[in-house]
This record gives sequence, C-alpha cells and structure tokens, in this order.
Amino acid sequence: MRVPAGYPRIAGAAILALCLGLLGCGGSQDNGNSAAAIVVAGTATPRTAGETLWLQFASQLETQANEHEPIALRLLIHGQLGSEEQLLSGLRRGRVQIANLSALMLSTVVPEMVLLQAPYLFGCEAEADLVFDDLLTPYFRERLREENLVLLEWLEIGFHHVYGRFPVHTPAAVAGTRYRVSSSIGSQLFARALGADVIPLGFADIVPSLQTGLIETGENSTSLFVRTGIAGEAPHFTLTAHAFGASAVLASRAWWDGLPDRQRERLATAFPGIEESRRAIRAEARSDLAESEPRGIVVHHPDAVERAAWEAAGAQAYAQLIARLDDRGRSLHEQIVALKADFATAGGCASATASVTAHARMGDP
Repeated sequence: MRVPAGYPRIAGAAILALCLGLLGCGGSQDNGNSAAAIVVAGTATPRTAGETLWLQFASQLETQANEHEPIALRLLIHGQLGSEEQLLSGLRRGRVQIANLSALMLSTVVPEMVLLQAPYLFGCEAEADLVFDDLLTPYFRERLREENLVLLEWLEIGFHHVYGRFPVHTPAAVAGTRYRVSSSIGSQLFARALGADVIPLGFADIVPSLQTGLIETGENSTSLFVRTGIAGEAPHFTLTAHAFGASAVLASRAWWDGLPDRQRERLATAFPGIEESRRAIRAEARSDLAESEPRGIVVHHPDAVERAAWEAAGAQAYAQLIARLDDRGRSLHEQIVALKADFATAGGCASATASVTAHARMGDP
C-alpha cells in the first residue's frame, strides 16, 4: 500500500484483552501510570484472527520495552466503553486514543463512506484491494483528518453472505422471511430488494432472536457467522459475497500529532502490515468454510443462474444507494468505477482468481 508520509501503517482488528507485563490486565490496569496510559477501545470478538494481530502488536511493544521506555496501554476492547457511537465520542473528546470502528459507524462522520455498503461494489478480494490501496485509503485518510481523526489502517471484515435457519439458495427463498439487518443502509436496501421482512437488530441480539424466531435469515461475514453462535441457530450459509465489510483503526488527531516522533513510530511499526492482516483474516475465513461440515454448517455455492438472481437484487439496491449520495459521494463513486474498469481491462477477477489458485497449487502462502 502507498502510505503518505506522516501516516504510518497500522493493521488492526478486534483487540484482545491481554494480561502481559507491558499491558494492563482485564482492560483496567496500566502498570500504575494512568496518566500516560494509551486507551485502546473496541467491541472485540474473541477467538478471531484479529486477536492474533493484536497479540503480535503487544508482543512487539513488549520486545521494544527492553530497549526503550515502556508504553503503557489500557485495553478496553470488549465493549467496556459502550457502543461504537460512544467510542467515536471518546476519540473526539480525548478520552480514547485509539479505537477500532466500522465503516458503517464512520459514515456518520464522512457521509461518502456509505459507498462501502453498496451491494456488489467489489467482485473479488483483488478488486477490493486495488480500490482500497490506490484510492480509498488516501482519500479517507484526508477526509477523516478533516474530522480530527487519523486513519492508521483498515481492518478487513470480509465478504458478507446470507444465512438462514433453512436453505436460502436464491432470493426467492428469502422473500417474505424475517431478515436481520444492521443499521447499514446498504444492508437494508439489499434485504428489501430480496423481498424480505426487514428486521433491524444489534449484533448481540442476533442469536437470541434466531432462538425465539424473531428472525429467520440475515447476513454476515464468514468468521463472525461461524464463531459467534449464529451458525448454531441458522446453519445454512449461501456464499453470495454481496457486500465487503471493512473497519478502521483510528487515532485521535490531537493526541497522535502531539506524540513524540519516536513514540509514534514505535506504535505504528508494532502493528502487522496490511498485507499480513489480509492474509490472516482471509485464511481464517477459508479455514472456517473448510471445517463447516463437522460444525453442522451447510454451505451453498450459488450456480450461475442463482448468482445472477442475487446480483440482480444487488443491482437494484446499489442504484438506490448511489442515488442517495451527495456531490462528494458521487465524485468518489465515479473514481471507483474508473478504477474498476482499469482492473477489468487488466483481466479482472477471473485473472486474479486464477493467479491465487495457481499460487495455492504451488504451495505459496
């Protein structure tokens, strides 16, 4: 990724509550130096690749402590500070220094970020990588800085797919069902295009709502579907890949800019790079799919006819979302479309998929 000077790369994720000598235990201790402790906040999901990335971050800082002054962290990463709205408020008021927030949350700050919710905006990971690296990262880095936030790195969530308590091979199978959506306008427009009964619910309410029958269907990324109890209640998983989820690791601009150069560099370089984080998160999703059968999960790969039906519903929702954009959003959308056209000219997703398959056959990582 091309990173402008002054904005080091940090790949972050849902943060693990660590009990290491360098870090506070239980998210509330900070080696007795509360005034200097860096508050890192999020709503972490345990036992995910994201936690491994943050373990690497902590380990690297601990190693550096042998040569430099220790950096105290206060990790409040399992929702101790509340919702994403509260985390964003904490960042802006200086109570939180670093936070992991979804692109959905950030669209309340930078409206054109709603574009990332558009169904079928990206056809494959390689296309998403190109657009994020060449366009979205520098664009949103500047826009977020205008809002006194520093974009340190994106954290990929991955493609979203459709799940159900029963088989959901086509949009027709979803029509009329009670379909859980987040507050994402993209998710809601897609569900309406499917003809579903749209049920907005917070993430924590998904499993109990499946258990009581309040919802029957919904959507999520592979690892969040598999690892949070959803699959146990709705075991049918259709790989629609209709939305690409992303979140961001952010810092308070006033705090970040005020750090000594040496400390800022140490914090930045302690995180794994974006390529490493992408590999880890995507490998986790592939592993979860590969192990689906023993877990009682029924994975469905849409055929060409079924995929066309999903994409038709997505196209309807896509057009409705684009129509809501302001001038900045429309301009950004035009740039995305142009970059996607260049990607298609170079071979597109088919070429990228063939390359990945060839590397896998040769045993490359």
